[in-house]
Amino acid sequence: MIMEKEKFSISADNLRAALEKGEQVLVLDVRPLEQRQEWQIPESKHLEVYEDLKSGDYSKLQQAEIPANTKVITVCAAGRISQVAASALREAGIQAFSLEGGMKAWSSAWNTARLQDEKITVIQIRRTGKGCLSYMVASDNEAIVIDASLDRDIYVKLAEENGWKIKYVLDTHIHADHLSRSLALSQYTHAGLYMPDQDKLQYPVNKVKNGDILYFGSAQLKAIHTPGHTMESMTYAVNEHYLFTGDTLFTEGVGRPDLKAEEAELKKRAGLLYQSLSKLMGMNPDYLVLPGHASKPVPFDNLVIASTLKDIKEKVPALKLAENDFIDNILSKIPPTPPNYKTIVELNLVGDTQSIDPAEVEGGANRCAIN
Repeated sequence: MIMEKEKFSISADNLRAALEKGEQVLVLDVRPLEQRQEWQIPESKHLEVYEDLKSGDYSKLQQAEIPANTKVITVCAAGRISQVAASALREAGIQAFSLEGGMKAWSSAWNTARLQDEKITVIQIRRTGKGCLSYMVASDNEAIVIDASLDRDIYVKLAEENGWKIKYVLDTHIHADHLSRSLALSQYTHAGLYMPDQDKLQYPVNKVKNGDILYFGSAQLKAIHTPGHTMESMTYAVNEHYLFTGDTLFTEGVGRPDLKAEEAELKKRAGLLYQSLSKLMGMNPDYLVLPGHASKPVPFDNLVIASTLKDIKEKVPALKLAENDFIDNILSKIPPTPPNYKTIVELNLVGDTQSIDPAEVEGGANRCAIN
């Protein structure tokens, strides 16, 4: 693990790499409990000492039960109070380091999981704190990327490591919780850029319509229009086996229909969502759903977040309701509006990922699902 010893700190990239390698570190979250409940680092431990540390009282922290010879990484929102915590722990003889930039910096941390059959390989690329799930799907030596939410170089490196050429880059919809990196990735790799059919994007794209088919290697992707979460939302079916559902359907819930919609539109959008979900539920129940987000921090466990249509129908009560009951149920459970979503949408419409630090607008947990 590479540390900046003079500041007793560790970068988000280095902590990510340490957790990916399974290094024995204890991540100690010193934020207020309400902040931790919103989002957190997987398998981290919490200590309610934030106000104590602000007031200069280190006694609770220094008396915490920490296993001997354990490296401790302290975490707060922005990396300031965690530095105080790390210094206090070091005074108590504990090898402690502060996470630089705190949870803001951790927003872009990621890990992967992989599944494979005789024809294709799927790599699920997960923003562990944010919950965004993107995908690299490969057949033979050609790959496609769906819903790129991380720096383009991450996808380029994954493709190079596997000997794949990125042929297409696609989004399932215009995202409101993270900056899409699809345009930047397609420009760098010269891959074809495909987006759901709409007239909002202010840069050239290939528009995908319902029923369109794209071929890569010996595999094929079919577009299925599934409006509701957004009007343009698409689900992508690959080889009649995998469904990349974006924010329309999750493994334990369904998409929210209210973002970017006026109040008068909500009921209409919820009705469209019902129809889209009914369409998906009418497909082969053995289809494996690979969603666009996870509602919880994603651990470094190499386990793909996925579930069959059959299992999802059993787990999600809303999918068993009649249309009017579904609409009432969904509209009664709308979660809090994500912060900065209007800014993120505006930046995504023009393809801008350079004018603002992503950490400033992307922080916080995912709120796209209704469970």
